[in-house]
Amino acid sequence: MSEEFITSYQRNKYRKYRVQPVASHPQLKVGISRTVLEGILSINGLRHPPEGETTGWFIWAGEDLSTDPEFFEPLHVEHVSEWCPEVIPFLALPPGWRFYYT
Repeated sequence: MSEEFITSYQRNKYRKYRVQPVASHPQLKVGISRTVLEGILSINGLRHPPEGETTGWFIWAGEDLSTDPEFFEPLHVEHVSEWCPEVIPFLALPPGWRFYYT
């Protein structure tokens, strides 16, 4: 992943916590649930290792993570800000990390 897709904010914040950022290229996809669009809080994110055309990110809102195979839908990173701009600073966290935004 290219370093050019890591913001200076992310680089500085992650350095503070000794986390090596891993970019989420705008043309790659996250798995995101429609619950995010419904305004439900809290927002959860969990990053698996990137695979194929994905970043490895799965993002959902609320306490429950559904087992429905259609719970997550693919969304390009470049469109995440339209769904949930609050999560953008977290998208350079490396695989194995997660976030919980309230």
